[in-house]
Amino acid sequence: MLREIRPAIVLLLVLTAITGLAYPLAMTAIAGALFPAQAQGSLLEKDGKVIGSALIGQEFRDNRYFHGRLSATVAPDPNDPTKTVPAPYNAANSGGSNLGPTSKALADRLREDVDKLKAENPNAAVPVDLVTTSASGLDPDISPEAAQFQVPRVARARNMPEDQVKQIVTANTEGRLFGLIGEPRVNVLALNLSLDRAAAR
Repeated sequence: MLREIRPAIVLLLVLTAITGLAYPLAMTAIAGALFPAQAQGSLLEKDGKVIGSALIGQEFRDNRYFHGRLSATVAPDPNDPTKTVPAPYNAANSGGSNLGPTSKALADRLREDVDKLKAENPNAAVPVDLVTTSASGLDPDISPEAAQFQVPRVARARNMPEDQVKQIVTANTEGRLFGLIGEPRVNVLALNLSLDRAAAR
């Protein structure tokens, strides 16, 4: 019986070593050598200090900054662990709100957000990605239209010419991958860092 079991055990150990150790270590080493920034989490720094990742959104409330896409992620309530509280861009609990088109709570929130944004910029249509959440709740990007919509508010708050702020948005707009895949987008954290650098100059 041992003669029949031994090849299976040897094969299990060999495949575990190959697929569980050798292959992941080799891929990690190759990724680290070819794409060091991405392999380390696409981290962004300001004054030598890591302030976030280009892959995960952050909440910006100050009018001096561009705001990202809304996040519906939650975290356990510190006062009652059986409940949850809003925790925007919580990478430990990625997910959407699961509110559907017939939800009154969603309709009320959308109406309030649209009204607030129309008051901020009455001369432009409100881009849909400024009032809807992404499926992951972690989206770091907004559309170029959503960024341009916010230009007047940011320019006013920073006392900068709108044209200068528009140029910063354009410089931070990424096109489709290979000109075909995905949509044009603006990384909000990278955009706000560029804005701070321009203001400092």
